[in-house]
Amino acid sequence: MKKRSILIGVGVFIAIIIFFVSKVNQSSSNEGDVYTEVKFGQFRSEVTASGELSAKNSVNILGPKSMQQVGIWETTISDIIAEGTVVEKGDYVARLDASQLGQNIQQMTNDLAISQARYEEVKLDTAMELRKARDEMDNQLFAMEKQKLVLENSEYEPPAVIKEKRMELSRAEKKYNQSLENYDLQKQKAVAKVKAAEVEVMDDKRKLDFYQKVASDFIIKAPEPGMLIYKRDYRGNKIAQGGRVAAFDPTVATLPDLSTMISKTYINEVDINTVSSGQVVEIGLDAFPDKKLTGTVIDVANMGQQRPNSDSKVFQVVVEINESDTTLRPGMSTSNKIVAQVIEEALYIPVEAVHSQGDSITYVVVRDGLNLTKKEIQLGLSNSDEVIVEAGLKEGQSIFLSDPLGLEGKSIEMLEKNKAIAQNKQ
Repeated sequence: MKKRSILIGVGVFIAIIIFFVSKVNQSSSNEGDVYTEVKFGQFRSEVTASGELSAKNSVNILGPKSMQQVGIWETTISDIIAEGTVVEKGDYVARLDASQLGQNIQQMTNDLAISQARYEEVKLDTAMELRKARDEMDNQLFAMEKQKLVLENSEYEPPAVIKEKRMELSRAEKKYNQSLENYDLQKQKAVAKVKAAEVEVMDDKRKLDFYQKVASDFIIKAPEPGMLIYKRDYRGNKIAQGGRVAAFDPTVATLPDLSTMISKTYINEVDINTVSSGQVVEIGLDAFPDKKLTGTVIDVANMGQQRPNSDSKVFQVVVEINESDTTLRPGMSTSNKIVAQVIEEALYIPVEAVHSQGDSITYVVVRDGLNLTKKEIQLGLSNSDEVIVEAGLKEGQSIFLSDPLGLEGKSIEMLEKNKAIAQNKQ
């Protein structure tokens, strides 16, 4: 009996040692695990995205607005000053390729020379036609005067002869009157032909002057003082030397108003429903990490777009900068933290502490002394770092940021409402 009691005591002692060693080993295995506490307080739902500064208002530097009228639908930028150059009104900015326009001007010059030659030719032709008509009129006048003399000298001739002479005079008068009418018609015709030729010359000269005026507009000058910023195409690429300028949009570059700046950012389609106009934005500058700015969302795009090197749709969001700072320049990169919603009292934990099993169960690993428990939780709003816990935890509880080793087979302690559902399924 005594021997049996000794064996039982030894067995208990060995079991205690094994249990202690296992606990020590478990603790040793988890020494590298990091844990935190469930916090209670103000929670901010935030959407973070990078952006780029630009001026809210700017003046466009335009190429010739009349390119289309001279038969040019598109041209290229032959030369342009460096981006960021400060210019005064009237300073040289860029030069557009005018080679096609030069060909058109040469054609118009040839057309003007032809119309001027035709004008001179018409004047000579009409002068000769009118001279011929005047000679005919003089001849008819001479014939009429001659018949008058013949009639006067036939006073003593027989009545039949006198009558014949009167008829010849009447015929001569009629021809003379016809020559007068013909001369008037010839003169009117000549005036019309000369006028038409003159109008053609004037029209060709007007066109040539217009083409030359447009050619002078291919030298682009600053309409206002400011800092030159290159225009961007629909892909977001800067249009510099060699870039295309279309007749329907002849913008070559812009002069931004640096007093009011905006940051254009693009929000993923998953987060866009939480963003709306009027929300507060915290803004950081990559160029000046210590500088902190604030802003307000002023516009949220209704339609998504596919950005380069991206598989998902994004929506453009425009943020107006509240502060006016002389260090802000268009093109600077910004980090925009949009405060979508603020909850004054909420339980929240780091997002890396949340684990999942399957598609429907979300849990955390709770530490209670040496005990580790996998507990199901119900989540609410989240931001890039933290998430609200609506059920399953209490303030101050200690939870692991990573899933500790050795708990793979351990069951999850379900929430009461889900526990009943699980029991019914079984």
